[in-house]
Amino acid sequence: MRVLLELMRIILIFGIAGSIFSVIVHGIYSSIGVDTGQYGWLGRVATFLLLFVWYRNKLQFSGWYAGKGKERLSKTASRILIICSLLLFSAPPILSMLTHGFTIIGFIYSN
Repeated sequence: MRVLLELMRIILIFGIAGSIFSVIVHGIYSSIGVDTGQYGWLGRVATFLLLFVWYRNKLQFSGWYAGKGKERLSKTASRILIICSLLLFSAPPILSMLTHGFTIIGFIYSN
């Protein structure tokens, strides 16, 4: 029963927190002129990578599951996943700029 409760907790954490963070990232991308229809999925993947690191390093120790396999990610693995997430967060503006001629100067002067 504890395993099912923990599974439901994981689904809720990733579903609710993932949705909230994805909406925030989508809003930021939209406000700077990124084509979210084409590149928005990169921000969602980055969000879920960060949530995975957060769950494995902090949240799994406060849940209902008390069985084997509760280990933190190694520092190296955590850093690699966080760096990959940051690269994925920064990729949509760069790709949008390269494919659609997005200019930061135009954005600054339009506001």
